[in-house]
Amino acid sequence: MFKKKPYLLPSAIILAILLVDQIFKIWVKTTMKIGDDIPVFGNWFLLHFTENNGMAFGMEFFGNAGKLILSIFRIAAVALLVFYVTCLIRKKTPTVIIVCFALIIAGALGNILDSAFYGLIFSNSATTVAQAFPDGGGYAPFLYGKVVDMLYFPIIDIARDAAPAWMPDFLFGNDGRFIFFRPIFNIADAAITIGVALLVIFFGKMK
Repeated sequence: MFKKKPYLLPSAIILAILLVDQIFKIWVKTTMKIGDDIPVFGNWFLLHFTENNGMAFGMEFFGNAGKLILSIFRIAAVALLVFYVTCLIRKKTPTVIIVCFALIIAGALGNILDSAFYGLIFSNSATTVAQAFPDGGGYAPFLYGKVVDMLYFPIIDIARDAAPAWMPDFLFGNDGRFIFFRPIFNIADAAITIGVALLVIFFGKMK
């Protein structure tokens, strides 16, 4: 079926990831406030609600101006990627490469939706659980919304005074703890990371 309709597989991947990503984010946004934790697998896997203005895994740059630039860049990048994938499909590029790009596009679109619309749709989550379509409008204008993150894997969590002496100080954060894995991310971020990693692997094998 996919060979006869080559656009079907990447479209299905993108739609499936977007659906899961957005359902999960909306559930977190409407049931948790920022800083809330829900243990999933002991202290090794938590749902920890946080929001960020910037790139994957909470990175930021240049404040509000950087936020707007990033949002516009994401939209332009996705448009170019969609065009590029269309060209790859016409050239009958191996399916695994198409799947990699579909993962990247899906992840980028997932975070674009947060930035573009969550500020318009939801109230602020800083002190209370957000409400959808609150009186007086949302917490931010178009393209200035925050990206919802929740997946947190602090598999190793060691305080400086409990750590082996050979561990260098730069490994410990401002809170005096070494945490692996410290970044908090979302399904869209994971899709981008997996897509890029697989792309590097399979492009290397094709050479």
